[in-house]
Order: sequence, then C-alpha cells, then structure tokens
Amino acid sequence: MELRNKRVMIVGLALSGLGAARLCSDQGALVTVTDMKKAEELSDKLEKLPQGVTLILGRKPTLEEAAAQDYLILSPAVPTDADYVQSARKAGARIWSEIELSSYFAKATVIGITGTNGKTTTTSLVEEIAKLYKPQSRAAGNIGFSFTEAALNTPADAYIALELSSFQLESIENFHPHLSAILNFTPDHLNRHHTYEAYKAAKCRIYENQTAGDFCILNYDDEAVRAKGLELSEKDNGPTVVWFSHTHESKGGVWSRDGSIVADLDGKVVEVTRIDDMKIFGPHNEENAMAAAALCLKAGIPLEYVTRGLHEFKGVAHRIEPVGQINGISFYNDSKATNPDAAIKGLLAMKSKKTVLIGGGYDKGTPYDDWCRLFNDRVRRLILVGVTAGDIEACALKYGFPKENIYKAKTFEEAVKVAAQSAQPGDSVLLSPACASWDMFKSYEQRGDIFRGLVADYIKDNQ
Repeated sequence: MELRNKRVMIVGLALSGLGAARLCSDQGALVTVTDMKKAEELSDKLEKLPQGVTLILGRKPTLEEAAAQDYLILSPAVPTDADYVQSARKAGARIWSEIELSSYFAKATVIGITGTNGKTTTTSLVEEIAKLYKPQSRAAGNIGFSFTEAALNTPADAYIALELSSFQLESIENFHPHLSAILNFTPDHLNRHHTYEAYKAAKCRIYENQTAGDFCILNYDDEAVRAKGLELSEKDNGPTVVWFSHTHESKGGVWSRDGSIVADLDGKVVEVTRIDDMKIFGPHNEENAMAAAALCLKAGIPLEYVTRGLHEFKGVAHRIEPVGQINGISFYNDSKATNPDAAIKGLLAMKSKKTVLIGGGYDKGTPYDDWCRLFNDRVRRLILVGVTAGDIEACALKYGFPKENIYKAKTFEEAVKVAAQSAQPGDSVLLSPACASWDMFKSYEQRGDIFRGLVADYIKDNQ
C-alpha cells in the first residue's frame, strides 16, 4: 500500500488513532490529527506523535478540512454519518477504520472475532491458546492493543486474535481475516446504528472479503447468526462455514456432549476438554470456549495446545469476575455487561440461592424486557443507579418484580453499600449493569475497578 504524500486525517487520538498516525507518518503520508479534546488534555499522547503532524484540537474538522484529505481514519467512537465525514466521502476520500489501514501491513495470521457478547473472553482465549503454540502471538483491536501495533510487530508464523466491534467493521473495505467468528446477535448500539438490521450488517462485514480457503466460525444456536451462516454457505467461492453449538453436531464443527466439548477433526470426533476442567463457568462461557477451540483448530494449532489453553484460562477482568467473599456472600464484577443480553448471561451464571443485582447506567437504546423477566425467580433485591434507573424500574415492575425490592441509589458508592447490606449468606452480589458506563465513568473498566475497590473496603470493614 502506497501512502507517501497522501493526505491522511486521523480522527480521534485514542489508542488506535495514535497507532494509525505513527504508521501513516512512517509511510511518508501528510498526517493531520484531530480530536475534540484540547492539547492540555492530550499531552501524554501528543508527546508520542511524530514530528510534522498537523493538529486540529478542541473542535471538529471543518467540512473543507475533511474534504481536502485522501483518507479519513476514524476512531470507533466517530459516527460515519458525521457531516465532515460525509463531506470527505463526497470529495472522494476513502473512509477507513484503523482496522482496514493496519490490515495492509499484517504478516501474521489474522483471526477476527465479533458478536454482541463474549468477544473479549473468546479473543483472550484464542490469544492464550495461540501463545502456547507460538509465543509471539497476541490479541489486539477492541481489547487493549491497537491492530497497528500488532500488525507491525507480530511475525508471519504467529497469530493475531483481533476483537472487532461493529464500529470498527463498518468502515472496512478490503479487510480479510483468514479466520472469522460471529458469536451471537442481540440488539445493541442502536443509538449509533439506528436499526437492528444495520447493526447485524456491520457485524457481518467480518466475512465480506473472505474466500475459499478461509473459515467462518458461527454459533448454530443463535437463530440470527444461523440464518446468516446458511446464506454464507451458499455463496460461491466463500469461506468454509464451521458451526459451534451446545447440541448440533456438524461436519468439521465443535459441540458439547456428555459434559465435554468435542470436535470433528477430519471425520473423527475427539474430546477437546471436559467442561468441568475449565476455570470459566456458565453456558455462555462454554460457547466462548467452543468458538475459541474451533478458531484455533482451523488455524492449524494442534489439539494439545487448545486443550491446555482451555484448562489454564482464568477469564477476563470485569466479566463475571469474583472479587471477594464475606459471611457466605460472594461478590462478582460483571461491569463489562453493557447490554441486557450480556447481563442475562451474568445473572444465569450465578449459582447462589439469590442474587442482589446492581444495574443501570448510560442508555444505549436497547430494551430490558428479557433481562427483567428473569428477576422474580433469581433476584432478591434490585439496586439501580444511573440515568436508566427509572426505565429499568418500570420494566421490572411490568413483569411483576416487587417495588419494595427495588432501591434507586443516588451514587455508585451508595449502590454497592446497599447491595452488600441487602445480601444474605449464600447470596451473590452481582454488578451487571446492562448499560454502558459513560453517564458516571470513563469506561466499564473504571466502573469495575471502583466496584472492586468498594467491595474490598466493605469486606475489610466487616471482618
């Protein structure tokens, strides 16, 4: 790919933007970086930028500034229908995500993973397994490292496990992973994509450029994913569709049977692992493990490494993460459950008598009905916080959850304190918000870290 003397505007100076700016500058492009934050808020990142980069800070680029570019590289947070993005598109600029840009420089085998929920766990699992086989393998994308960094520094005989959001995928052009996976579909980010169909279409771009010789791993048990997979399997010169499922047995696939995860390897069904031998738990994590196993086996990683990786993997922070126990009460940090479907999986994973549930946060426009239907049989008390507290309360009441068992906290600290005091021996206290964190926190990670600290303080004060 030739970028020398091309005018490239990097929109957003987060992790991916910084990596993209450095790559484009190294390739001889004329780089402009723009961010809504002011210079004093970005000092740590500005120090890492190459010399000669033009800066537009504290405001959006004008229509004219954007239209003068050959490429716009968008941060995942930047909507593609922004006025200056459309101005650049009309002027002939190519509108890319950092994923598209970096893909031209990747030497390693790329394993792309998307879906509404389970992406981080599955990507981390693939990384753990791949590193056992090829130690220089790594995870990147929506998981903490920019794809740019991984693409430039991962050797050809290793693997890049790439977590991909719908925001990153909607701005690809030729991005072509050798292996892809869609874990599930549930409505999410409708405030950005506007319709469920548009959201699913963005996710499905992960296999758009795959051809014969590639593999697409799909969840047979998810009706919407299955429908897309059946369409894909009929595509001429398309990738080989590989199914994973709790019950459906398929040629070349992975499924669970009699307490084990098994795989069809060249017509022979072999055990990958006993489910009880894994440290992660819950039906959703069985799905994540099956998806990871299918991806790694089709990537050519020997079975022994797949089995060992599944046994050793301890899970990821903020996803049903045990964070403490006192007086028979267990505390779990599921801050990464930023939509109702993820929160459903968190609640169903609890093995306690009852759960004291902390929910609420920033509104992403998704309905809470399926989540709230579960409360009566499982939730002892519902503690709500954030801008969606009223909406979740109304939904819970609609499905018969007692009003006297709902508490709306004014602060997050109050929510955690009341939840801990409401629990009985044998209960779990679960932070599983079903909402994004942006109304009160910088990220779901910050929300989870604060929860972890508050739980530690509660336990210390009550020992």
